[in-house]
Amino acid sequence: MRYLLCLLFCLLAGVAHAAQAGKAYMSIIIDDLGQNPERDSRTLALPGPVTMAIMPDTPHATDFARQAHKAGKTVILHMPMDPAEGPYAWHPGLPIEALARRLDSALLKVPYAAGINNHMGSRMTAQREPMAWLMGELQRRHLFFVDSRTSAATVAAAEAQAQGLAHVSRDVFLDDVRTAEAITQQLQQGIALAHKQGSAVLIGHPYPQTLEVLERELPRLKNQGIELIRLKQMIAVRSNLAMPGHGRNGRYSNR
Repeated sequence: MRYLLCLLFCLLAGVAHAAQAGKAYMSIIIDDLGQNPERDSRTLALPGPVTMAIMPDTPHATDFARQAHKAGKTVILHMPMDPAEGPYAWHPGLPIEALARRLDSALLKVPYAAGINNHMGSRMTAQREPMAWLMGELQRRHLFFVDSRTSAATVAAAEAQAQGLAHVSRDVFLDDVRTAEAITQQLQQGIALAHKQGSAVLIGHPYPQTLEVLERELPRLKNQGIELIRLKQMIAVRSNLAMPGHGRNGRYSNR
């Protein structure tokens, strides 16, 4: 709780004046990094504070995490969760001790991680007990959580909110349809949502089409009234409240 309060007080002062002026904020996360050095480097070169979500079970995870940190980008662990497979993946039915070992090992693979988000996880994030344990563990480690919301049944953000853990939830997936036209439309949806509710969190992947759109469109955000901000700033802007699409009156629906 002390970590969250400190984070909120330090950052809210910096965004309060702009918020009063009616600015709209956006954060963008690129998932599935660490697999391909060429795509990783292209993602790293995107303008602005784009967050790098790195998978632990990839050949370049550790090297790229160090590279991204050196470049001043926010690094987070893209944690595999059921139905994802692999040595780090969380599955329903695994004892907490096994989940803890997998989290420890995954964080060692992704140095400088400031937080985590779930890779897949439609089954795992619906499990209340392990999600409650995870949020307590992230609180202990002074890490934040991003609920990728791969399922409407997720209780992850609700558990984070209940424990006062610094967190946000994803609003828009950029590239479920991998065409430049569809990705541009999703980005425009994110822009419209940011203007409507004050902020939007978008998640994409290092697909060539996604990177092409972002390389073209990110420099234009300012002229559209959008400020691209770091995830920690987004946490401060949202003050740990659920957005209208995720709950009511600031509380998550799946409590």
